[in-house]
Amino acid sequence: MSDPAKKILSDVRNFLADVDDTTVRSFVSAMEWEMPVRNLASRPLPCLVHLDRIAEISKGSGRGLAEFLRDEARNLHWGQTYTASDFGARFIDNYGWLEVFGTRGQFVNDTIAGGFLILGPDIEYPDHHHVAEEVYIPLTGSTDWRMDGGAWRRRVAGEVIHHASNVSHAMRTGDEPLLAFYLWRGGPLAARSTITGLVEKPEA
Repeated sequence: MSDPAKKILSDVRNFLADVDDTTVRSFVSAMEWEMPVRNLASRPLPCLVHLDRIAEISKGSGRGLAEFLRDEARNLHWGQTYTASDFGARFIDNYGWLEVFGTRGQFVNDTIAGGFLILGPDIEYPDHHHVAEEVYIPLTGSTDWRMDGGAWRRRVAGEVIHHASNVSHAMRTGDEPLLAFYLWRGGPLAARSTITGLVEKPEA
């Protein structure tokens, strides 16, 4: 196991232990932290260019995680669920996730997935839903979120955002990028979301 992977699991565990939220506690209390290791090669993505700014604007207990990712991201295995044919090249260049534990992550877990999402500035992740129940904890602010096609709502760093199974949700960044930690459970952990929102691909 690489040292960066080992450290990030420990840091994530400490971060989640400090989150005072009933839903997050229900995820964490069911977890076994001694997970088998999955050997993954490093896989950097274009969206990592935003980590310098993310580390500057991250807030609270998540700042240490953001700084760690800034320093070690290129040694870790980042992924993307979509391609340019889905959302366009600009979205893909500004989007990526790092699964710390789950069915694709550095640590094997078949019941709960957890990791980080990056979205660059001025990006909209359109309305989508999935079977898995989901929690997001943004580590940066200045991003708008919505559920069930309702009004957009600005969320602050450290706020817990809960999406029940198959509840539609979307997010859009403004002038600043987004880094958020996510948790999934209760559904296929590697499932591709069902997109219901309008997808604009101006460069196509």
